[in-house]
Amino acid sequence: MQIKVLYEDKDILAIDKPSGILVHPDERSKEKTIFDLFLKKYPKLEIVHRLDKGTSGVMLLAKNKKAHEFLKKQFAERVVKKVYNAVVSGRVKNDRGIINKPIGRSPKDFRRYLSGRGARGTMRDAETSYKVLKRLKDFTFLEVRPKTGRTHQIRVHMKFLNHPVVCDSLYSPGKPCPKGIKRLALHAKSIEFKNLKGQIVKVESPLPLEFKKVIK
Repeated sequence: MQIKVLYEDKDILAIDKPSGILVHPDERSKEKTIFDLFLKKYPKLEIVHRLDKGTSGVMLLAKNKKAHEFLKKQFAERVVKKVYNAVVSGRVKNDRGIINKPIGRSPKDFRRYLSGRGARGTMRDAETSYKVLKRLKDFTFLEVRPKTGRTHQIRVHMKFLNHPVVCDSLYSPGKPCPKGIKRLALHAKSIEFKNLKGQIVKVESPLPLEFKKVIK
């Protein structure tokens, strides 16, 4: 599989991750991962952050330990700016909004996370802002900016709003998908960070074709 490189310097790699591929090896799966595909060329490769298997778009990789720690610190301090696009179910009423709701575990499914009533375990703070880009008949196209980086954060918060990301088999199983979309409708559009020289770098991934067809 050919993965497009969007940015590269001697320490950092930014790639355009396709939907449908795991980032890191999983005990339950033997399929090739992003890590596997780049490890041969970059033997000191380290994963900086993750995108869910179904999510496409910009993803950062560190070529060495120093770069990994440098980038991890930026994520921990929440100075990395991440922008996503999502198609969600229903017509979102407000043009803009902020979801500031802690995330815990679902009591019913170990794979799922939950905001609001019923969440279990350690509750971790999570904040997501969104802006409506286009309202369709039964769906809404959003720009989403997660301030924190919790597992499944955007998917959980949109589910909390009763506007789950479309084609999400984990958080909205059985719900209709827009014609032409057969994958989780979540795309990491851009990421902004500092490289090891102290320069601010912004990397963007073009909107997938299936998204363009739905919102045209």
